Amino acid sequence: MSTVSISSDANPLALRLSPMMIVAIVILGGWFSVALAAPLIAPYDPDAIDIGRMLAAPSATHWFGTDQVGRDVFSRVIYAARVDLFLCVVGVLPSLLIGTAVGLLSGYFGGLIDSVFMRIYDLTVAFPFFVLVLAIVGVIGPGLVNFIIALTLVGWVSYARLVRAEVLTVRESEYVRATECLGYPTRAILFRHVLPNTIRPVIAYAVSDAVLVMLAGASFGFLGMGAQPPLAEWGVMISDGQAFIQQAWWICLFPGLSAISLGLGFAFLGDGLGQMQRGEVAA
Repeated sequence: MSTVSISSDANPLALRLSPMMIVAIVILGGWFSVALAAPLIAPYDPDAIDIGRMLAAPSATHWFGTDQVGRDVFSRVIYAARVDLFLCVVGVLPSLLIGTAVGLLSGYFGGLIDSVFMRIYDLTVAFPFFVLVLAIVGVIGPGLVNFIIALTLVGWVSYARLVRAEVLTVRESEYVRATECLGYPTRAILFRHVLPNTIRPVIAYAVSDAVLVMLAGASFGFLGMGAQPPLAEWGVMISDGQAFIQQAWWICLFPGLSAISLGLGFAFLGDGLGQMQRGEVAA
């Protein structure tokens, strides 16, 4: 009696990390460590006001200087890392989960589900991403939670489209056809054979999307539509310092550099995962 062995042809990711991945891990690991240890690292209360030290230049007492109400900029940058990392994770995760579920069902079953999704996708891409998010935040009101809700309402569509395209390819593979012929339950086919072979490019995209979410969070904080003062957030800090840019450049400079470095960390990680997915990393 012959036996039938059903398995996917997906190869495991290469274990050797590229220099880009190493740099990304160092940057992101550093920022996550800083965020977790913020109470131990920050020398001052980030919200403590000291009128006697307003707009103090960087010094041994205040490494990054103070802002317009005497708050220590270094301490606020450290605590703001918590908010911006929270945005990167929570701003991406709901869109990833919802989009993956919709794309999986749409690509595998097609029919009405696929038609409805494609119409939603056409409607969403007809408008720029930031315009849609800004419009939703304008309707439901500013704030960190509302900003994340707006991101989710708009962002899941891109994930669903990516998963759908991957599922349409995997669905025609021999091992999926074999499981269908053998009468495997649909749930087992979807979660044991289809999803594991479509999720890798989605994860790489999600990491790259974290850069967009972080920049969007900083931008909306700058516009007063995201995180609200006195919460320490890099976009809010830059907005607070723009009126004092000529005499107190440090208020904007250090939050801006922090945002750039975190964005580069996620961008490098996303590019590195993309290279590993394409098999461009040498074994």
